[in-house]
Amino acid sequence: MKTFSLKPADVDKKWIIVDADGVVLGRMAAIIANILRGKHKPTFTPHVDGGDYVIVINAEKVALTGKKRTDKIYYRHTGYPGGIKSRTAGQILDGNKPQDVVLKAVQRMLPRNKLARTQIGNLKVYAGTEHPHAAQNPEPLDVAAMNAKNKRSA
Repeated sequence: MKTFSLKPADVDKKWIIVDADGVVLGRMAAIIANILRGKHKPTFTPHVDGGDYVIVINAEKVALTGKKRTDKIYYRHTGYPGGIKSRTAGQILDGNKPQDVVLKAVQRMLPRNKLARTQIGNLKVYAGTEHPHAAQNPEPLDVAAMNAKNKRSA
């Protein structure tokens, strides 16, 4: 018996589309992170980028449970002394780049290494319903139907 190890040349990548309309952010991000890493495939190898491409549409309509829309704070630093800036999740979702909330949620569920930086490049997030990846024939993944808790009505 030998341990199977996937080679980068043998990777078969598919395109998957996820509609984030009304889906709970953390639950969706966990599923997307597993798909990006390739953990849903029987050929999973930790050191090879064997995951699929994921397209997320309607990122501005993602659901946050509890008081996270007003209480969850995202921090960034300008690089200057005293330059810490903060915004709530609601401010980002109502702003001009609402897809950043989904991107950060998925990014923080991936390991912090070089491979994860390439895997996050396989994630395409769009605020609305339009995306330029129709030629790749993405397969729809209904995250809301996987579990009753995945979908929350606003």
